[in-house]
Amino acid sequence: MAEETFEFTAKTKKNLFIFIAVGFVLTAIGIFMSMGGGGHHEVAEAAGHGAHDAAEAAGGGHGEFHWYQRLFANLWINNVFFAGVALVGVLFFAIQYAAQVGWSAGIKRIPLSFGAWIPFAGVLMLVTYFIAGHDIFHWTHSDLYLPVEEGGDKIISGKGAYFFWPLENGTFPIFFLGRMVIFFGVWYMLFNKLKSVAYEEDTVGGTEKWYKLRKLSAIFIIFFAVSSSMSAWDWVMSIDTHWFSTMFGWYNFASWWVSGLALTALIVVLLKDKGYLSIVNSNHIHDLGKFVFAFSIFWTYIWFSQFLLIYYANIPEETIYFVERWKNGHYAPLFYLNLGVNFFFPFLVLMTRDAKRHARFIKVVAPVVIVGHWLDFYLMITPGTLKENGGFGFLELGLMFVYAGAFVFVILNQLSKAPLYAKNHPMLEESLHHHI
Repeated sequence: MAEETFEFTAKTKKNLFIFIAVGFVLTAIGIFMSMGGGGHHEVAEAAGHGAHDAAEAAGGGHGEFHWYQRLFANLWINNVFFAGVALVGVLFFAIQYAAQVGWSAGIKRIPLSFGAWIPFAGVLMLVTYFIAGHDIFHWTHSDLYLPVEEGGDKIISGKGAYFFWPLENGTFPIFFLGRMVIFFGVWYMLFNKLKSVAYEEDTVGGTEKWYKLRKLSAIFIIFFAVSSSMSAWDWVMSIDTHWFSTMFGWYNFASWWVSGLALTALIVVLLKDKGYLSIVNSNHIHDLGKFVFAFSIFWTYIWFSQFLLIYYANIPEETIYFVERWKNGHYAPLFYLNLGVNFFFPFLVLMTRDAKRHARFIKVVAPVVIVGHWLDFYLMITPGTLKENGGFGFLELGLMFVYAGAFVFVILNQLSKAPLYAKNHPMLEESLHHHI
């Protein structure tokens, strides 16, 4: 069977650069409007502290708002979201080998290419933390670790070792940053190893490389299971430092996972439109559609389970997480929209067999699901960082465009470096005759 190699044309690159440029323009407009509008509440600033400290000083969470705090929050949203999508792309690839799946032999390199974003994500996360960590993470403020009688916070102080060990609470969060560096380092190392062995399938027949990929995939899956949950606690849940959820790792994973599945399905059908992936037929698209449909339901199950347990318990320090999202005028409409675009829309549109098999439905549902789960991370992060000063406008859209354009550029560039599928894959014949 002849190899197929994706050509990353100059026209495609130009369109992506234009898309990124539009994102920068929208971001600049959003920053200008934020600077002109100021904050929603004007109170004295707590010297040397971020938005949360000003909120504490004012009482009730009304701090002086600065445009750069909104920019920082959006940088973190996009860092976390696109890092997660990159990781679950590699995870999807690894699961296919660990589970000895045959039907996906012709499409596995699509999600594998997402991993090319991992080093960029790691650098962006570290840089953003060092620039904006004090405004994003309330627990970084050293005065919280003073004795309670001196104004310290007993709950946050009790969690200090998780961030600062082995150093003193409130100093340099070496444990927190060490985890970040180790996670990205191991993720990228395993991605490179999986990629290099997978590319060897192009020239080497037999099953030796396939068995080696099975072992590497099992290692990646095990490491991902632990590291993805811990990264969700570190990068998202710790923003609301007083609050916690034992389901939060699963919740973040579900949102990342369905986003990665939707992006995989979208790229597959778009490549088919361009004449690539001749071995992919409506049965493969049906399977991808089923994944998006099923895991949209799975995400909703996790969302509702977390919500119901917290609502039913009616513990103030837990219910406040939802109260500040559905009783605030900035977040309430998006809170309900989140359920609409991430559950009701994909559930109703992809319910029938025919809908899952036709590219035109995937082209509609997949982008909505991807943007919808970006919105999910917006709702997880923004209320904790900006409190009542959150907003949604040009700044949010612009930065999302910048990150999305850069992300797509990186993965398309990766796709162009090797054939779209391994012609010597031992299960390629099964994929060619896949029928459901």
